[in-house]
Amino acid sequence: MATMMQSLMFGAVGQLRVQPVAQRVRAISGGEVIVDSSAARLIWEPRRVVGSYAVPRSDIAGELVAWAGDRADERPVRIGDGPPMLDPSSAFSVHTADGTGWTIRTAGRELLGAAFTTADPDLEGYVLLDWTAFDSWFDEDEPRLAHPRDPFQRIDCLRSSRHVEVRVDGQILADSSRPTLLLETNLPVRYYLPADDVRLDLLAPTTTHTACAYKGVASYWSSTGEHPVADVCWSYPEPLHDALPVAGMYCFFGERVELSVDGAIQSRPVTPWS
Repeated sequence: MATMMQSLMFGAVGQLRVQPVAQRVRAISGGEVIVDSSAARLIWEPRRVVGSYAVPRSDIAGELVAWAGDRADERPVRIGDGPPMLDPSSAFSVHTADGTGWTIRTAGRELLGAAFTTADPDLEGYVLLDWTAFDSWFDEDEPRLAHPRDPFQRIDCLRSSRHVEVRVDGQILADSSRPTLLLETNLPVRYYLPADDVRLDLLAPTTTHTACAYKGVASYWSSTGEHPVADVCWSYPEPLHDALPVAGMYCFFGERVELSVDGAIQSRPVTPWS
């Protein structure tokens, strides 16, 4: 009997998972290189959908001091029919593996709770790191955003002639026959539309910005009207290279609008943005 690949991936979410990475990894805080490793691993604690970098203790330029701070609240999310999972909205301090939390102390600063060691003997000597505790990260000499890139995750941008229509409360916000479809592993298809095919007069820019490890920094718009929908639409004005085909185009949350493709109304997907 054939097995769905997504089911296999989601089936492992409850396990402690590890994958070595080939690139040199560096993390900087206050202009100081705190982490510099050519032996990093990606580690996913149980129920985590996004991994954390872990490096040998010797690759951290600082002292590890036991940390007994409060554990943040879990914020479980769902993706489709998959089990409840923890994405980056659940803070690093939400640890689902047995282990010990640490503060990284250097001569000039303390990164509180920024490190964690698991009790798993296969990971002995490795220290997991909180991405948000550092000012910047590099894979080799390439700056990275948001979180480590997953070697089993990718995006693909495809030009299309499908007819895409977006409505809110019966009001057409976009109508296009020249979308670019962005396919991202385990997430719904996103339809990016040219600005000329979007009713920008029915949208208002917001102060929201988000960062994606694969696409870059997005800006957001809310719909206006009698029943406005907050942050319903986004665009990447200066995307990373994998997302260059959708630069300056607009995309709407299928979770929050009525989206039709070639005349067929799409079901609203279950995602962290539902």
